[in-house]
Amino acid sequence: MSSNSKRREEQIKNKYKQMAKEATPKSEIFKNCLKAFLVGGIICDIGQLIMNIIESFGYPKEQVMNIVPIIMVFIGAVLTGTGIYGKMASFGGAGTVVPITGFSNAVVAPAIEFKKEGYIFGVAAKMFTIAGPVLVYGIGTSVIIGIIYYVIGLF
Repeated sequence: MSSNSKRREEQIKNKYKQMAKEATPKSEIFKNCLKAFLVGGIICDIGQLIMNIIESFGYPKEQVMNIVPIIMVFIGAVLTGTGIYGKMASFGGAGTVVPITGFSNAVVAPAIEFKKEGYIFGVAAKMFTIAGPVLVYGIGTSVIIGIIYYVIGLF
């Protein structure tokens, strides 16, 4: 290859790198992490508030620990159904995924999206498209850990 063609090739590579650098969106990782932290924290604070309210009625701690997730999943489903959870996710990103309301959203959102296909082939079939693998691997892992725990207990 001649020196002119090498130089030309190098210019093209440099120009491409410059164009790619200009076209790449600037990462706002600190801002995104802060928003995720705030949104996730607010969701968790709401859960804690609900827990404190239920405890104030005199329920035992074990029962409260069963009631609160049910209420939070219900709230997540209602917010998903009304479109509010999607707006929260647009703002808070991963902050809406971590709490239990994120699981509720992962179940309800596909069900709503495929509702027009009918209740059997739409809602029922698509309801666990996102949450299904999480459930399968979560339950599978817990069974394996339970077996290991049981075997260790035999010794």
